[in-house]
Amino acid sequence: MVLGIESSCDETGAGIVSGGRLLAHVVASSMDEHARFGGVVPEIASRAHLQAFNPVVREALGQAGMGLEDIDAVAVTTGPGLSGALQVGLSGAKALAYATGVPLYGVHHLAGHVAADTLEHGPLPDPCVVLIVSGGHTSLLLVRDLVRDPILHLGDTVDDAAGECFDKVARVFGLPYPGGPAIDRAAQGGNPCAVAFPRPLLGSKEHPYAFSFSGLKTAAARWAERRRARGEEIPLADGAASLQEAVADVLTRKALAACRQYEVGTLVVVGGVAANSRVRALAEERCAAAGVELRVPPLTLCTDNGAMIAAVGDLLVRAGAAPAQLDLSVDPSAPLERAMLHPAAQPARVA
Repeated sequence: MVLGIESSCDETGAGIVSGGRLLAHVVASSMDEHARFGGVVPEIASRAHLQAFNPVVREALGQAGMGLEDIDAVAVTTGPGLSGALQVGLSGAKALAYATGVPLYGVHHLAGHVAADTLEHGPLPDPCVVLIVSGGHTSLLLVRDLVRDPILHLGDTVDDAAGECFDKVARVFGLPYPGGPAIDRAAQGGNPCAVAFPRPLLGSKEHPYAFSFSGLKTAAARWAERRRARGEEIPLADGAASLQEAVADVLTRKALAACRQYEVGTLVVVGGVAANSRVRALAEERCAAAGVELRVPPLTLCTDNGAMIAAVGDLLVRAGAAPAQLDLSVDPSAPLERAMLHPAAQPARVA
């Protein structure tokens, strides 16, 4: 029975997983508190984690019908993410592990997103291509054994991530935060071919699997600003649908190209932007045409949550991985190299 804790950004999550089976999944979000600022405020996020930690853990234990004494291990996100937010989750996880005498595991947040799919579809095929798309990350990976093998990066974003592009363009369009769901809602009924937004880095021979969404963000913002300058109303549905189509087109083209090159028969799409309706639909369409199996977690497991961290912890326990020591710290900018992330606290500098 592995208890997973997630607190890297604005969601406080607790989940319980045993033998690959999801037993509890609870999330408390502070998103509404950040919405009036147009983005996540780190101090507000940290305070929200402090308030939500105990209630979320208690509710997860209640869902699973167990007490703390039934937990065999605790897994917690140790990076990447907001430093203060990560510290809250890690401190709580350390306290639970110490008080109950169970092992503690540090988990890479992005590996959690990959493992989220196993809670719905079972073990990941070896190998598989994984497309991670979220507010802060867009990466194309070749994954073999998630917790035993190094993770091979085929390509990453060189500037803005896909979710960041949605958030920033939504603000220019006058849509609320978070921008991804707002763009998705606004795009319903729009013409995805109405605006010829660019497809960044498509056809790049030097960086075939790299992503860049800064130019697309700028193109969409300038399109809206030009219309406003002429006193014209922005055709919101068409603009949102065209932006969404450009993002989905780039993501799925590169992902399917990687599947072909590496002769991989399964594509796994995870992260918050995997909840986007057009990304999911276009991935389904193109995977079906290419004879590639598509795996996407349910919407509730696409965004940040503790269940995905518990899923990695469960895999680590079953693989016999050594747990962390109590000097476990956080790494807010940790690269994704392995699923287990055990940075040690640095000694204090003496002046």
